[in-house]
Amino acid sequence: MKVSDIMTTTPVCISNEATLKDAHQLMQSRSVRHLPVISELDGTLVGMLTHKKMIASVLSMLNKYGQGALDRKERYKPIIEVMETQVQKLGLDEPLSVVVQYFIDNKLGCLPVVDTSNKVIGIVTSSDFVKLCQRLLLKHPD
Repeated sequence: MKVSDIMTTTPVCISNEATLKDAHQLMQSRSVRHLPVISELDGTLVGMLTHKKMIASVLSMLNKYGQGALDRKERYKPIIEVMETQVQKLGLDEPLSVVVQYFIDNKLGCLPVVDTSNKVIGIVTSSDFVKLCQRLLLKHPD
């Protein structure tokens, strides 16, 4: 099996021009925990924002500035200051045996899937692996 067999093909992405508040609202409204960050200029992958990283930033601002200033601080905090820029990427044909080992070794929850132009075409999350396990268990019950 390969990445294209289990990936989510319509990932929710966010612009590198967005703010932390934009990301927070997008994650809540779309019920996602991972946002590939794409360039406003050409749509290529420039980073990744995880729910864990976003929450850590929000809590840090809350502790530093207090509840009253949190909304304003989130609105003016550029996503590029929070996102991870060193992002491991996958191609469609990457074998799942390699990907699952990478998830285990690096304790990751997601990896973006990009085409040859570095445009996001999918995402593989830990949930995709759980769904794969479910399919395999249903095929081969005890």
